[in-house]
Amino acid sequence: MTITPTAALEEVVVTVTGGRPLSGRIPVQGSKNIALHLYAAALLADAPVVLTAAPDILDTPVCAQILAHTGAHVAVDGGRFTVTPAPAAAICPIIHPELGRRVRTTVVLAAAVLARTGRADFPYPGGDAFCPRLIDRHLEAMQAAGAEVIADATGIRARCGPRGVRAFTADMATPYGPSLGATVTAMLLAARAPGTSLITHPSIEPEVTTTAQFLAERGVGIHFDDHGLHVSGSRDLAGGAFTVPGDRIEAATMIMAAAATGGSIHLDGLTTAAFPDGLTTALSAAGISLTDDASGGVRTEPASPLQGIEAATGPHPALPTDTAPQLAAMLTQARGSSLIAERVYPRRDTHVEGLRAFGADISSTGSVVGLRGPTRLRPATVAAADIRAVTALLIAALTAEGTSTIRGVYHLRRGYGHLLANLATLGADITTTSEDS
Repeated sequence: MTITPTAALEEVVVTVTGGRPLSGRIPVQGSKNIALHLYAAALLADAPVVLTAAPDILDTPVCAQILAHTGAHVAVDGGRFTVTPAPAAAICPIIHPELGRRVRTTVVLAAAVLARTGRADFPYPGGDAFCPRLIDRHLEAMQAAGAEVIADATGIRARCGPRGVRAFTADMATPYGPSLGATVTAMLLAARAPGTSLITHPSIEPEVTTTAQFLAERGVGIHFDDHGLHVSGSRDLAGGAFTVPGDRIEAATMIMAAAATGGSIHLDGLTTAAFPDGLTTALSAAGISLTDDASGGVRTEPASPLQGIEAATGPHPALPTDTAPQLAAMLTQARGSSLIAERVYPRRDTHVEGLRAFGADISSTGSVVGLRGPTRLRPATVAAADIRAVTALLIAALTAEGTSTIRGVYHLRRGYGHLLANLATLGADITTTSEDS
């Protein structure tokens, strides 16, 4: 298995000739964010794990190589991600220093290694850098589980005593709500710790609840109550098959792209129950209805024209922060004023400058993005440095009449396996070329 170098991927430019309504039927990939946490959780098992519906994204082979570096046997075949973890005594307790800087779940992967071996060396995580994203809650969970944690300029070392991780209590609260990633880190540590651990103020995002379901099916005692998340560790975790749920973020992206262009689509691979209330409320307020189809999947019927809305991101079941940039791109076509407040991170506005290049009437003040529309967008040449921002610019390009170019495809492919192909299926005029050609 090989990974395409980042530099080569960044040489690819997407050319979009917009102004065409998107319509048709496409499948939804397995959830990127859920899959990345399950890849880490699979390292805890004592027998082979097969994850089906694994998304065909760049982070999947990166994680496969990280797992292989620990000594696991990993095979990626289509949508099947098969992991046979090494016995604890044979695990290499080092997260590959280069590969670990390419994904956001580096600390979660390290937590699985620490839970199995009592030690882990790992680099600082990579992933999108649209704002400072702290890992203090992750490291506090490791310390609570009995590890000495030492950080320096090159990375982090965690060491437990001879008995390995121990049962613990750890708090996941942050000023912006519960930490999703740190909740998974704590769960993985607790899954191998003798006794029962308590995770207070846990995140209840689907990434967490799905990982909890995965661990429960492997034999870990796990349940939520008013006190938090209780995890009773197990000496032996079973293998077996587990299906990655459909990607609610990709589905929302496609819905917003279709609505921005005045089209309607049918999505296979999930139902309306997969969407959090905050997302469906925002879409409904803008004039977009979602319906479960008798033949399976979800149908969309956008209003004409779209209406401006006020919305705020937040922990599940609020509006997902990973949909905010795409929502802003769609709302450039909505009548009246719109406001999107960011309540998960200090701010999220790396898409604003790019949308402004398309002619959008958009501004950012602190954690709030404001828009006025509808705006007849013009073609532009833009670039973005994170997954959801580049997707927002793609939606703008699909809406603008004329030909636009977008750089930052590396980030797009980290989150969406077949987004460009799916858009072409829906009628988009999209080509990819090398900047050198």
